[in-house]
Amino acid sequence: MPQPPVDRSTDGLRLMHVHAHPDDESSKGAASTAMYVAEGVDVHVVTCTGGERGSVLNAKMDRPEVWENISEIRREEMHRARDILGIRQDWLGFVDSGWPEGDPKPPLPEGCFALVPLEESTERLVRLIREFRPHVMTTYDERGGYPHPDHIRCHEVSVAAYHAAGDPERFPDAGEPWQPMKLYYHHGWSWEKTNALHQAMVDHGLESPYAERLEKWEREPEWDDRITTKVPCGDFFGVRDQALLAHATQIDPDGMWFAIPREIQQRVWPTEDYELVESTVQSTLPEDDLFAGIATPAP
Repeated sequence: MPQPPVDRSTDGLRLMHVHAHPDDESSKGAASTAMYVAEGVDVHVVTCTGGERGSVLNAKMDRPEVWENISEIRREEMHRARDILGIRQDWLGFVDSGWPEGDPKPPLPEGCFALVPLEESTERLVRLIREFRPHVMTTYDERGGYPHPDHIRCHEVSVAAYHAAGDPERFPDAGEPWQPMKLYYHHGWSWEKTNALHQAMVDHGLESPYAERLEKWEREPEWDDRITTKVPCGDFFGVRDQALLAHATQIDPDGMWFAIPREIQQRVWPTEDYELVESTVQSTLPEDDLFAGIATPAP
């Protein structure tokens, strides 16, 4: 039986996710986000870019009028997902760098997020951290989760801002210093998770969407071993799916995101997984809670 949500509303806990594009907040950690919101945690998503150069990945939305208004549409999609998840959300205000294609790859567009000086983008994020005062932050690993220039830059900016936000000598005009207590990286698709879901589909006589990917996967056990924290949030996979569907230009309702029945996902891998990389508090690893070790939030 699902357990009733913990009431954290009186604790004043605050969680900040830093993402590169609109839709990333729904494809990475959305179920744990929804769970924490239900428990009374104040959750704030920072979206570094507007996703202006993203592809339209849903064939039903691949229409001239969509392309002509892609910036506005992606902003509206983000606002719908924000409301579904019950979060606050701010735009960091930078322009999508796009996905460079070709061999050799072309230079990135002038003025895009990945080319903005790190100090400039870090200051903007520090300002939001000091305003929101999160106890926990999440972002991407040093590979960006995947090697999109904006994801890698998001990692760099997030780590720099995590360390700068509590330093009164850094960006003194960006608000009163505030040091978040913990910093996590998302680990959305480990080999173990992908293989477990694949095997469950095979065992049920269903076609797995991961067969070809697993055949080509060059395993890195030490990478999967970096996971420290598995947050049980299977009861909120439905909210995650609704938030994903809000990003209609990016998410095909008939595509791979929904190829695994939710019941199989909830039984086989009912967690979202993270790596604890920085902490000012003591907690015992492995964890099942991003707020482990934070007994009494700072005022």
